[in-house]
Amino acid sequence: MAGVNVLIAFYSRNGSTEALAGAVAEGAGAEGAEVRLRRAREIVSESAMSKAPGWIENAKRMNQAYEPPTEADAEWADGLVFGTPTRFGNISSELKAYVDSLGGLWFQGKLVGKAGSAFTSTSTMHGGNESTIVTMYNFMAHLGLIIVPLGYADPALFATGTPYGASSVSGQNSTPPTAQDLQVARFQGKRVAHVARALKVAGETRTK
Repeated sequence: MAGVNVLIAFYSRNGSTEALAGAVAEGAGAEGAEVRLRRAREIVSESAMSKAPGWIENAKRMNQAYEPPTEADAEWADGLVFGTPTRFGNISSELKAYVDSLGGLWFQGKLVGKAGSAFTSTSTMHGGNESTIVTMYNFMAHLGLIIVPLGYADPALFATGTPYGASSVSGQNSTPPTAQDLQVARFQGKRVAHVARALKVAGETRTK
């Protein structure tokens, strides 16, 4: 079985997206992938962060646990999975800053043909989970990634998540993702690793 590398680049403020990212990593690992789990960094001052209770403390904890994503990580990966909390139905500025740093790889076409997928978490029901994921499809198309949605290929998706990617609703008390949310996320990791491997093998076959 061909080796496959999966990068999970995410931003999380309170831990919900972090938990989904961990489940995506578990699923990809179960499919035999080597996984890099990376957290995008804050782009605002600690003064701004201090206005949201727990933000600074959570950031320090997660930044100790995860390295920041780099251009080299994206080039290394055969599959790239992006995770973000929704910001008014859109991607967080922290993760977008990382995506914007990939211009050099885009110009060289080095991400073309790799698998790409996305997941999100929201604070409120119908708070933009689907629109946030679909918005991320836009930049993945520009990068040349082969977009990998979930459809309804796992029974858990009939109970939670979206056909576009895993999601959870944390509410106002930062409720962790449910067991079914995490099941969908693990399925997403497995699916991305499977597709990334197939694309990698097909590409190697064409160059022989």
